[in-house]
Amino acid sequence: MKSATVLGCGIVGLTTAIKLQEAGWKVRIIARECFNATLSSKVGAIWFPFEVYPREKANYWARLTYKEYLHDRTPGNGVSFIPFITAYNEDTNLDWTQEMPEGTTRQASKQELPEGFQNALISRVPLAEPQRYLAYLFKRFTAKKGTFIQRNIESLKEVSKLDSLVINCTGLGAKELCNDEDLHAMRGQILRCKKMSIPSCADSTRKGALFYVINRSEDCVIGGTDYINDYNLEVDQKDTEQILDRFTKVGISNSKPEIIEEVVGLRPKRSEVRFEFDKKYPWIFHNYGHGGAGFTVAWGCAIDIARQINL
Repeated sequence: MKSATVLGCGIVGLTTAIKLQEAGWKVRIIARECFNATLSSKVGAIWFPFEVYPREKANYWARLTYKEYLHDRTPGNGVSFIPFITAYNEDTNLDWTQEMPEGTTRQASKQELPEGFQNALISRVPLAEPQRYLAYLFKRFTAKKGTFIQRNIESLKEVSKLDSLVINCTGLGAKELCNDEDLHAMRGQILRCKKMSIPSCADSTRKGALFYVINRSEDCVIGGTDYINDYNLEVDQKDTEQILDRFTKVGISNSKPEIIEEVVGLRPKRSEVRFEFDKKYPWIFHNYGHGGAGFTVAWGCAIDIARQINL
């Protein structure tokens, strides 16, 4: 049996490993952190193509991922489909709406618009609750005799010696690993709050003023921030206050959110996803730089990789 190593145990690494297994490969994952300590474990994880490029490929990967979630709704695994209100303006990329199944997206009426939303769509989209879904994927991976090794990899030369095929899904870690000057942190801060009876929605039309609410089965995520080149992993009280202020202004609730915890994560932002074989080490395939859309495109990227390496 052919063997492969996947670097990274977040949503991109796990989905890649599983699709390789399905294609007949013996797979191991090597990562600095297990799935429950990755960026993927911290995020809202709703299907929404946010800050991921190039658009055409991202839309293609998002469509494949949407279909995968449709077939992956297992009781208890954290996947559900919910209505999601998304604001847009004349500069917003709406190409992704053409990739969705017919009848799953419509224009929001004026009565449905949160305050401050001039125009918005209401779409039925996948929501993958990270703690449940990542654990489910990890169990699915190990059930097929996949192995996990916790280890820090420090250079591409070291990576090149790991296996006959290596898929680099290290996210922001690839900046140092690959000396990638095009990869930057996009800092996100969110508030995990007690569950609320309010609609899930997002407004990403203003740079530096990202706002979203994601109601999950047991809690509610309110965000956020989208600061480029900000590597601060500490909670910023000013950001918390801004997030709460934006929440109040959209007028979707008369109640103040009850905060459970404040969470910070660094998204891997790139001018476009690096999705290619390495020029120096052609048995290394790079799959990183998915911005704020890891859960939105991960399955699509994994399917695409499995197809390419089996041609």
